[in-house]
Amino acid sequence: MKFYSVAISTAFVVTLVAVLVLALLPMPELQEFGFDIGFDNDKLNHASAFATLAVLGALGWPRRIVTLVIFLALVGAAIEILQGTPLIDRDLDVFDWVADCIGIAGGLVVAISVNWVMRRKG
Repeated sequence: MKFYSVAISTAFVVTLVAVLVLALLPMPELQEFGFDIGFDNDKLNHASAFATLAVLGALGWPRRIVTLVIFLALVGAAIEILQGTPLIDRDLDVFDWVADCIGIAGGLVVAISVNWVMRRKG
């Protein structure tokens, strides 16, 4: 495995963990730890997080795009379901999941474009 693949795959896993932590910590804990990252628009936060995951995942595992899309869509849905539980006590919003899916689609467009450019150069 090339260094590039290992670096991209590692970046994907680290980003996934960060997204899960930020999405599943109750809001008081996030504020207590001083987390105030992202955009003022919650949907844009969702879309950008999942676009980043899609880019990293598609570049790290270019032959597993369908599996990646299904995995990320399920992760987004699971986050929303868990946010609606009393333990997390955040808002379950189906439109957050829609924003996740839009981000996934946008991230795939970027990753496919990058792969195309890299193949043409190499």
